[in-house]
Amino acid sequence: MHRHIVNRPESAAEEALEGLALTHPQLVAHDRELGIVTRAEPARDKVGLVSGGGSGHEPLHAGFVGHGMLDAAVPGALFASPTALQVLNGTVAADSGRGVVQIVKNYTGDVLNFQIAGELAGDDAVKTEVILVDDDLATDGDGDGPGRRGTAAVLAVEKICGAAAEAGAELGEVAALGRRLASRARTLSLAVRAGTHPGADEPAFVLPEGEVELGVGIHGERGTGRIAFADADQLIAELVDPLAAALELGRGSSVIAIVNGLGGACPLELSVCARTVHRRLAGQGVTIARSLAGSYVTSLDMHGVSVTLLPVDAGLLPLWDASVRTPALTW
Repeated sequence: MHRHIVNRPESAAEEALEGLALTHPQLVAHDRELGIVTRAEPARDKVGLVSGGGSGHEPLHAGFVGHGMLDAAVPGALFASPTALQVLNGTVAADSGRGVVQIVKNYTGDVLNFQIAGELAGDDAVKTEVILVDDDLATDGDGDGPGRRGTAAVLAVEKICGAAAEAGAELGEVAALGRRLASRARTLSLAVRAGTHPGADEPAFVLPEGEVELGVGIHGERGTGRIAFADADQLIAELVDPLAAALELGRGSSVIAIVNGLGGACPLELSVCARTVHRRLAGQGVTIARSLAGSYVTSLDMHGVSVTLLPVDAGLLPLWDASVRTPALTW
């Protein structure tokens, strides 16, 4: 039996939100009735930012509520979209009179419910703009489907757009910036073990010994293929090289790199992976202007890693460097 340290599987997501708010009362507040997480002290006279999606990806999104990032987060049940009413509540809560940008990962339920909420928000005289994040390289070229999935690039979009909003940018400016970021960022992931839902006995999928799932999603989705297990240098090369090719990176290119744990990878592993990313890109003449390594967009306890690359210019770096204070990201 697979064991989780929870009380009841059906209440784990709700209890986790309560625990987040109790741990960081100076930063966030959890409104159980409205189904949202907001800043403990709402911002004034700025464009609001709201994002959300299923639970199970912690610290995304509630962990990124605070100065320099989100004004509100809308968490659904485990791997389930929040309702349109929840999103509406979060949108209204994020508004301080200058409109709200909704940051949406490209999953059908999220897209639909944010769209409905945006239409309803108009009835409350809240102007909204939408940024659709669709960075997963593994699902590129899926012309008959919903397109690329939204994964860890949402972290960069929330951080950079959050800084722009704090600096006084207008609604349309923040939205245009976020769309430009989303169009340029790409992510690729792998897993050596799938995640397991609390209360379940088996993981989402089982890998044969000696194999790695390449191109996994953040809801336990299988990848696009399997490769042989190898050392970190070889495995991370399977992520970095396709990303660099897709983004047409070369000598003189500059990127923000995010090495993201999918829930089960320990900090030591992620630092080893980060080392490989830096060395691999340096060997191709690509400069990593800024980087992060940690678990930010997870898939329960999936033992895996994703790499996100976002080409940047000098104008974006001050927004990345701008101060941020949230439960999961602070500088």
